[in-house]
Amino acid sequence: GEATGLSSSTVDGGKTWNVMIVPGAEKLDFRDIEAFDANTAYILSIGNGESSRIYKTVDGGVTWTNQFTNKNEKAFFDAIACWDSKNCIAMSDPVDGKYVLIETKDGASWKPIDTSKMPAAKEGEAAFAASGTCLITQGKKNAFLVTGGNDARVFRSPDRGKTWQVADTPITKGTAGSGIFSIAMFDKKNGVIVGGDYEKPEQQISTVAFTKDGGKSWKAGPPLRGYRSAVSTASNKVTQILVVAGTNGSDKTINQTLWNKLGDENLNSIRVFAGPAYDFTIWAVGPAGLVVNSRTTIDF
Repeated sequence: GEATGLSSSTVDGGKTWNVMIVPGAEKLDFRDIEAFDANTAYILSIGNGESSRIYKTVDGGVTWTNQFTNKNEKAFFDAIACWDSKNCIAMSDPVDGKYVLIETKDGASWKPIDTSKMPAAKEGEAAFAASGTCLITQGKKNAFLVTGGNDARVFRSPDRGKTWQVADTPITKGTAGSGIFSIAMFDKKNGVIVGGDYEKPEQQISTVAFTKDGGKSWKAGPPLRGYRSAVSTASNKVTQILVVAGTNGSDKTINQTLWNKLGDENLNSIRVFAGPAYDFTIWAVGPAGLVVNSRTTIDF
């Protein structure tokens, strides 16, 4: 996206949007948001050096506080994720062979996490800021970080980023535009990763994989229609749905064995939310200010 320093919100299901300017952020590129209610949200901007920042609002976007500005010229932050409104983690591409992590425990101040004992990043390995979901939280303490480039691996932490282990995956790797772009966990044991090569968006091989052991091992899933930059999942009492999105379209599945096309729009990020009975609501965003919203009903 273009750097505009803009944020927006809706309170009527997307019919209208309030566009807000974040003061002092006119040249920034916001890529990730963590919202908790109508008033409270964090947003993260990406970029080299001081372009990587975290802002927070507690009044629905009327005012924004700059909580963190990156001072490390080598760092490039990609994503932020939260366990709750006061406990969050954010990550940067590797600096001197280690991923850079910061945390807040009070929803206000951010401090570095010691990653000296974290498994080292490989040469040419980094993370993608395409969807804001290369870093996620799960449960009360788990965190997952996915990588691309010269390798495509999943880092996992059981203790909010203090310690990490890493696993290999079958996702495409080896070029600057390939690897894992997004991760979602159904629960602490079961999850999914998607990616591919965004320079070859029609390539269908090695674009999705699943875990059944909490991220220790990953097995390839049924081929997607191409590269996918984002994945999201939701469940209700009836069933569970999985949605994915990328430059050549979006898809859904309820059984993890068969994909059904949602659309052909070029999309960067997608989220699905469970409604009552068989209903789910899907939101997605793409280039040039594209916002799409869909209600889907699962038929058996």
